Amino acid sequence: MSAFPYNPFSLEGKTILITGASSGIGAETAIQCSKLGANLIITARNEPRLKETYNQLCCDNPSQHHRLLLADLTNEKDLADLADEIEAIDGLVNNAGVNRVKPVSFVKNEDLEFIFQNNLFSCVNLTRLLIKKKKLKKNGSIVFTSSVSAFFNAPGRALYASSKAALTSYMRSFAIELADKNIRANAVHPGMVNTKMSMGNLSEKEREKDMMSYPLKRYGKPEEVAWAIIYLLSDASAWTTGTSMIIDGGFMLK
Repeated sequence: MSAFPYNPFSLEGKTILITGASSGIGAETAIQCSKLGANLIITARNEPRLKETYNQLCCDNPSQHHRLLLADLTNEKDLADLADEIEAIDGLVNNAGVNRVKPVSFVKNEDLEFIFQNNLFSCVNLTRLLIKKKKLKKNGSIVFTSSVSAFFNAPGRALYASSKAALTSYMRSFAIELADKNIRANAVHPGMVNTKMSMGNLSEKEREKDMMSYPLKRYGKPEEVAWAIIYLLSDASAWTTGTSMIIDGGFMLK
């Protein structure tokens, strides 16, 4: 008898690879997926923080097992080794990403390379390798962590916004090309979420003022984004592909 009661959002028996799992949305997504029965493969380049996530993964079902794999997804060898080392997976969460706030007049090539290597190229290349090596099972699901910044911009955020817009466009083309294999691709677009990466660019006064621009008058919690990702990984979303799911406390209604 299953250890988990009926739940269309259950991930029992599914193996999920999550990148950028050492902190923020990635870490919380891994933890929440484990609570719903998934077998996790978590990866990031910061070993101490990745181990912290690993130690919080739930393992209530005797059949559950989790793996921790260090990798820098901007490194070609690390990418290839990761794709070779993992077993076949049911789901992939392309979550790894960075931010750099800089006015457009000060943007240099190194800034472009840094942002696009981390936010776009690493996701595209990892996904390509997994498909070529047939590591993603039929009926699999890929979720890309994008941002509401893909749809609007603000001073200093042109680099980040453009990388997320490109990622969203890639997701849509990918969804069409892989539909005949019954592999789905979707994206979540969070507004401001209480994570170290998001909060590091704002003072307390700036945060308080900015929160008032959200109809729900607060920033999101990492688990609220994780639950949306879980929906897209689960069988509950079997007829959902090419979708951009906005999770922003009403910010885009302005």
